[in-house]
Amino acid sequence: MDEIAVLIPCYNESKTIEKVVTDWKKAIPEAVIYVYDNNSTDKTDEIARRAGAIVRYEYQQGKGNVVRSMFRDIDAKCYIMIDGDDTYPAEFGPEMVKEVLEKNVDMVVGDRLSSTYFTENKRPFHNFGNTIVRNSINRLFKTDIRDIMTGYRAFSYQFVKTFPVLSKGFEIETEMTIHAVDKNMHISNVIVTYRDRPEGSESKLNTVSDGMKVLRTIGSLYRDYKPFQFFGIISLILLLLAIGFFIPVAIDYYHIGLVNRYPTLIVCGFAVIAALLSFFAGLILDTMLKTDKREFEFKLQQADRWYKDMLEK
Repeated sequence: MDEIAVLIPCYNESKTIEKVVTDWKKAIPEAVIYVYDNNSTDKTDEIARRAGAIVRYEYQQGKGNVVRSMFRDIDAKCYIMIDGDDTYPAEFGPEMVKEVLEKNVDMVVGDRLSSTYFTENKRPFHNFGNTIVRNSINRLFKTDIRDIMTGYRAFSYQFVKTFPVLSKGFEIETEMTIHAVDKNMHISNVIVTYRDRPEGSESKLNTVSDGMKVLRTIGSLYRDYKPFQFFGIISLILLLLAIGFFIPVAIDYYHIGLVNRYPTLIVCGFAVIAALLSFFAGLILDTMLKTDKREFEFKLQQADRWYKDMLEK
């Protein structure tokens, strides 16, 4: 088992990967540097290997697929995940490691948005999108994560070995955050500086398409992790619509004693039925979710046993 593992997912980062590996070897000399190459065509893997990193490969395209392989393959007391584009300084690594190893934090979030991100990032829609994502998750899940989309994080062994990776692409950061919040894991924020990509290095993130994927992920995870709230909102909307359309029918009946709008009345009836179905669906799923949380606690205990066994070896 490694003491500290630095995980660097890479796709065509030949311009920056040597500097990233070198900086991390200087910042945390005892760390093992892993570069996971995701079908690069610019010799990123060769450059990383020459710089002193252990290079491995993930052939399924997408950052989520790379993270799945990294978390599955590597055993360490502390993991640091960093992008290979040299936008995050390595100098904050020791502080993040300390949070995990000394304070038993499960996930340390490298907070760019509280420092230099909005001045360094030259893509205005990225800034706008990060703000929307952060505010949405903090309000929906009642938490205080200051940077949802950051690629600079540190993790405990327990988090890595109990996190089910479902996303294939850049939605992975959102999935990690919501999982940690929902499972009541210990999260901390460390403010880090951010610098824009150097000239010649291009972002792999598509502002519109990847942004829409992230928003869809938030919606689906809100449904999965907060089913009673999600379906309760749908139920309330349907009930209010049914009441709104039923009022004119009731007024007519009060005045003339007849129902002149049978189609409207029928639609109102179906809306009420749909509202009830949505309410009870949310109730049932919420009960199932509580059972899942109890099972997750047992998984954490199992991960703790694995961790202690590996330390004894």
